[in-house]
Amino acid sequence: MPFIITDPCIETKDTACVDVCPVDCIHPRKDEAEFAQAAMLYIHPEECIDCGACVPACPVAAIYESIDATPSHQQDLVEANAVYRLGDADAMAKAEAIVAAHVAAQPALMAIPAAERQAAHASH
Repeated sequence: MPFIITDPCIETKDTACVDVCPVDCIHPRKDEAEFAQAAMLYIHPEECIDCGACVPACPVAAIYESIDATPSHQQDLVEANAVYRLGDADAMAKAEAIVAAHVAAQPALMAIPAAERQAAHASH
């Protein structure tokens, strides 16, 4: 699996990564109906071409380059990225349930503003 979006994206959903993606593999976009209800953005693992353009574009450092690069305390979000499929209500619900469980399991960290969350993860 290529790039993984993690918890600093939760409730941030800054779409700078979407704007630079050359293959439109990050969803939901602002113009998609699912955007309002999604807790975060997801990278479709088969559509991603591993270009890396999304990483520097993310203002909250939420994107990791691989499963191995994703910290252990965010590994549950690997599965959320893997199962999310725009337009598939069951897949979207499963991904959102994974995200909700992640948020519930880490209330103190999730209370930290997204832009500061990566640094806070490092200290826990």
